[in-house]
Amino acid sequence: MPYERIKFYQTGSFAAGNRLLPADLRSVQSSGDRANALTCGHRACQGCGEALGARYALDAAMRATKGKLIAVNATGCLEVFSTPFPETSWQVPWLHSLFGNAPAVASGVAAALKAMGRPEVRVVAQGGDGGTVDIGMACLSGMFERDDDVLYICYDNQAYMNTGVQRSGATPPAARTATTPAVGPEPGNTFGQGKNVPLIAMAHEIPYVATATVADLRDLEYKATRAMDFRGARYLHILVPCPLGWGSAPADTIKVARLATESGLFPVFEAEAGQVTSATPIRRQVPVQDYLRLQARYAHLFRPRERTDVIARLQAAADRNIARFGLRAGPGQPEQPERPPVPVAPHRDTPQER
Repeated sequence: MPYERIKFYQTGSFAAGNRLLPADLRSVQSSGDRANALTCGHRACQGCGEALGARYALDAAMRATKGKLIAVNATGCLEVFSTPFPETSWQVPWLHSLFGNAPAVASGVAAALKAMGRPEVRVVAQGGDGGTVDIGMACLSGMFERDDDVLYICYDNQAYMNTGVQRSGATPPAARTATTPAVGPEPGNTFGQGKNVPLIAMAHEIPYVATATVADLRDLEYKATRAMDFRGARYLHILVPCPLGWGSAPADTIKVARLATESGLFPVFEAEAGQVTSATPIRRQVPVQDYLRLQARYAHLFRPRERTDVIARLQAAADRNIARFGLRAGPGQPEQPERPPVPVAPHRDTPQER
């Protein structure tokens, strides 16, 4: 479905009107015939952002492919809470891989479908930040370098949540985890560590890279849909707050994700062939404190005394993101970015085909 900018009317909160949209412009989740790729009965925690992100992304991909989709899932929270043996909450062909080889398994599935003459069946690989940013990085980079026809989705909750909230390569600076305790002169995770996988994916110059959050359903659905219009390696990085690991209220999951983007700490953008093509401007920038205060993993920055020095470093990082991606909305700019028509990108030849 092409993305069409819809005017949402703010009423003091983020409530939206426009409930009488034509059926073809409504979100996938508003449709009664959505796939429900991840359906009821799973064991996710209350307010789990990953459960929302997986359902939103795969339902959109299912509609884009007319139901011809295979999902490969790395070990992690998503796999554990959705498939307690002998049950499953998946209503899509679904394979469980090891923690770090989901990109390789998905590449093999895509190669098998090609050999069978079934190009209409598409492949999605998915995992958390631990299985993507750390354990699966070698397989993911290989998938990118070979330009395998796979969409990889990372559900980023910024730590190893399933095994006890240990630090991962996606854990932000100053955040408390089980392995980065809030002690010493620089409590929490160390500044200067970690990996920015969307930028790493862009460095491979693959056809499509995008970031999204569960706070903007239509943007997330648009990017999952657009990704399926490309052939070759694609990467979608979705911020999915974890109430358990972040120490936020289950009811605040969407609010926290929204503040991550409005503070500038999580830029939302698209890139093609290594170049940023669009970014979602911040319509009302908020200080990073508004985002940090809702999470117990940052409580040490506010008591027993406020660590203004650490907060200032986080604010500087947010400001750099805003400048780098041009996220500050100017006068007269739309609240949502205009989207170009969705093209079908040609498949980049693989080395074997060159």
